[in-house]
Amino acid sequence: MSSFKCDVLIIGSGIAALQTALYASQTKKVMMVTKTNVRTSNTYLAQGGVAAAHAPNDHVESHVQDTMEAGEYHNNREAVTHLVTSGITAVNTLLSQGMKFDCNEYNQLVYGLEGAHSERRILHCKGDSTGKELAEFLLNQIQHTSIVVKENEMVVDLLIAKDGTCIGAVTRDGNNALQKYYATHTVIASGGCGMLYPYSTNSQNATGDGFALALKVGARLKDMEFNQFHPTGLYINGKVRGLVSEAVRGEGAILRNQDGIPIMEGIHRLQDLAPRHIVAQTIFSHMKKGQQIFLDTSMIKNFNKRFPAITALCERYDLDWRQGKIPVAPASHFIMGGIETDEQGRTNVNGLYAVGEVACTGVHGANRLASNSLLEGLVFGRELGMMLQHCPLQNIQINMEAYKDECKRPLLPTIQELQQNMFLYAGIVRNDEGLRTLSHWLQQFSLSTLLEESFQSLSKEEVTKAFMVLTAISIANSARLRKESRGAHNRNDCCNESASWQNASIIITQSHVEGSVVYEQVKA
Repeated sequence: MSSFKCDVLIIGSGIAALQTALYASQTKKVMMVTKTNVRTSNTYLAQGGVAAAHAPNDHVESHVQDTMEAGEYHNNREAVTHLVTSGITAVNTLLSQGMKFDCNEYNQLVYGLEGAHSERRILHCKGDSTGKELAEFLLNQIQHTSIVVKENEMVVDLLIAKDGTCIGAVTRDGNNALQKYYATHTVIASGGCGMLYPYSTNSQNATGDGFALALKVGARLKDMEFNQFHPTGLYINGKVRGLVSEAVRGEGAILRNQDGIPIMEGIHRLQDLAPRHIVAQTIFSHMKKGQQIFLDTSMIKNFNKRFPAITALCERYDLDWRQGKIPVAPASHFIMGGIETDEQGRTNVNGLYAVGEVACTGVHGANRLASNSLLEGLVFGRELGMMLQHCPLQNIQINMEAYKDECKRPLLPTIQELQQNMFLYAGIVRNDEGLRTLSHWLQQFSLSTLLEESFQSLSKEEVTKAFMVLTAISIANSARLRKESRGAHNRNDCCNESASWQNASIIITQSHVEGSVVYEQVKA
């Protein structure tokens, strides 16, 4: 087994990982590992833009209020204010570095409108290719630094010293060989867990790895019950084939049933631009009745020029977008919860940090506001990277006898079984009976083994399944404990938004005594 040493080890290659690496590398030796290649992150797939109170007529407080309202006021207001305020600086920095956001014929920035925003504040690149263009922009900067990028290496374990400090990670590379990376600072920036569900807008890599890795070494997970389903995935032949950006509705598109009746009228004052959980739940309720839902885009002129990526997606599946009738269905999109951190990415495990979708700072509350995710990666990646610039380096105490290569062979489900059960019992609509059924089903997969054992002797496929099981049980039991409906957590057996639950979070930790997961309700 080969071993490497660096100052900062970053797991992932999305916008948060790239931003952290760029800033940290100004004073530190940085290595990035990603389990496929740098262009397969959720960032690269992001059609939406960067939300920022950047326009002359916009205001920070307006963006803060929109974020809080979309999050059903479960957000950490201080973190939201920091995100929004720093977001303006982040955008200006990108512009000064040469990032090209879309402009009109007068070379003025064009600000788009998306769901639950009260102002036009979304900056886009090449219409609906913002994530890809941002990723390429940051990757180009990385080429001119000393940052070392290791592709096709899946992290299977974190390394922990005798004193409980995280000192790096173990990966399995493309040749199936194990590699060890020792680092003073280890950053999890591995993205979300959208692939826990059969319908998802996410990269195939989004299998919850970071949550499980963190849980196994004692980090705290928070708000895992809040899973956002994007209302409009392109729905063809019973499968979601990709994302149809919320910006399409921002340009006037209307959701209609098969009879042409608008489905959002009378549901919310913002109608088709209501918060995502409301739109997704409305579409789902119609689909349960056997109705097909379409996005009427007939009013959008030059659709193919405004949304080239969506046009290409439709054409890939032989759908004629010119008809102005795009079939859609909700799909797993983003998790608001994650590894509990402060605003600078620190977890409760010394030497371990988290940033981006895998982290939970409290900015998204119970439901993320559209286009705040790329903003989050830019802002908190910069915050973490700048902090790491000034962090002292320490001698790493390597405890070789603690790292067992062998693992008991755990019983594991097929990925398809897990996805179907997650959607059935912990999907868009939930209840206690279904969540109990799901939790009981997940308990059979040797949770104590998955939490306590090394994964170094397991195949990549086995490790992926193990990570998915650990993340799934965290979501299922969190959802059972939150006995209300709030934001993206919709229970049909509980009342809406209980005041006693507004500032309460479910915290998940590993029990070192029983080798199980324990849950506690914590007041914010």
